[in-house]
Amino acid sequence: MVRLLHELVIERANRHPTATAIVHRQAMLDYAALAQQIRATANGLLACGLNRGERVAIYLPKRLETVEALFGTTLAGGVFVPVNPLLKPEQVVYILRDCNVRILITTRDRAELLAPMLADCPDLHSVVLVDQDSSSALHRNTGHLQVLGWPTLLAVDCSRLPARMIDVDMAAILYTSGSTGKPKGVVLSHRNMLTGAYSVAEYLGNRAEDRILAVLPFSFDYGLSQLTTAFVAGARVVLMDYLLPRDVVVMVAREGITGLAAVPPMWVQLAQMDWPAAAVNSLRYLTNSGGAMPRTTLATLRRALPKTTPFLMYGLTEAFRSTYLPPEEIDCRPDSIGKAIPNAEILVVHEDGSPCAPGEPGELVHRGSLVALGYWNDPVKTAERFRPVPGQHTGLPLAELAVWSGDTVRTDEDGFLYFVGRKDDMIKTSGYRVSPTEIEEVLYGSGQVAEAAALGIPHPALGQAVVAVIKPLREDLGESELINHCKQHLPNFMVPLQIVTRQTDLPRNPNGKIDRKALAGELHDLFPENAS
Repeated sequence: MVRLLHELVIERANRHPTATAIVHRQAMLDYAALAQQIRATANGLLACGLNRGERVAIYLPKRLETVEALFGTTLAGGVFVPVNPLLKPEQVVYILRDCNVRILITTRDRAELLAPMLADCPDLHSVVLVDQDSSSALHRNTGHLQVLGWPTLLAVDCSRLPARMIDVDMAAILYTSGSTGKPKGVVLSHRNMLTGAYSVAEYLGNRAEDRILAVLPFSFDYGLSQLTTAFVAGARVVLMDYLLPRDVVVMVAREGITGLAAVPPMWVQLAQMDWPAAAVNSLRYLTNSGGAMPRTTLATLRRALPKTTPFLMYGLTEAFRSTYLPPEEIDCRPDSIGKAIPNAEILVVHEDGSPCAPGEPGELVHRGSLVALGYWNDPVKTAERFRPVPGQHTGLPLAELAVWSGDTVRTDEDGFLYFVGRKDDMIKTSGYRVSPTEIEEVLYGSGQVAEAAALGIPHPALGQAVVAVIKPLREDLGESELINHCKQHLPNFMVPLQIVTRQTDLPRNPNGKIDRKALAGELHDLFPENAS
């Protein structure tokens, strides 16, 4: 039985060694070759002095070495920290310092950009360059570091054995995008990650014949799960760094992709593409998480991809994945986020922990083996989010912890969940609490908007004014046209007071979601104190 994350690959290599595991451009590794590379990586990390539980940061685009480094780290007894390759050097160094990284695996050009700041990372002792044969690539400000090329690391002969690990040991630290303040490192155990992989693979029906396109960053739990769910089934993963929507469509057709995961802004763009017959025939399922997919976008995708089954999901990094909507329920419950995934229980409770009745909004609380170990080195924030499961038996001397999501949901009479809003995203205007998602659905429903974000902007009379930021599908789209459309579909208090048009894409956070915090910051002073 697989109990540790790296055993997913090793077990598959023992059973089906010649099955293709990963593909990147023209390169390919079968499960036997991938397992061999993982063992060599672990051997090299141990020779570098990695001890049990120490952190290894992996600051790379998607490539074969990225996957080898992730799973090689856990085999060596370490904890991998995938760093989004889009982050700037200052953001990367913050992560290196925050979780006391010991070894950094990256490329030569990225290391050169980081070099002037690496002296501020006292716990870091080694840098491994995957595109360098020797240590000559790094010269300045790295006197305290050991610098190795990737071939050198893999060729090291080490007599140390990997530390004995159990399933509750740390496997990874994933940094959230940080809705407030600095990003937080969510600590995941082997059990967390394996439970998530098996649970998702179960309801997606993943099988060895699947070819899964990994487009999302591995620093995002949703992106990382494309690897783990594929390896559970012995499927093939095709690595791709997202560039343009049409590149994704081309890759689906060329590689015979059967499974594709994306976040709502990406699906909005992909829905506008022409899908060739090869893609239409190969794509077995698509998944959405990271926010609600607009109804119009889903309808467009279903028309373009009639053979593809959509899975709409809800999750949070602190518990990986919480709910999914069975595809057969989409037409009768299009706004639902579904029910709990396998191996999870979802509760909807009041602030005091008492259960909410059907139709009554409350906080979503997630319990089970997917609940993370907390935030790295942050007991205060951990205590705020990871709290005892409500309604536990009083005889239990040790309280089971759950994730209190901060998201407001409700259930219907059949137990299906509906997202109402996130506490820090909810708009409070004229005494009403307004969900931005509902406004965005109406904007997308106009058929005139490529991207939309509804925000609450400080207003002296209203508390917050509803402001929509959009990217139009045509240049001559007028604000009054959209306002009139909203008035037809929304009560007055939900109609945007103002619509801000941008001809470029809305800003994204590192996980590809629309960056509401950045937009709200830009528009903070939109309404002066004398506004009425």
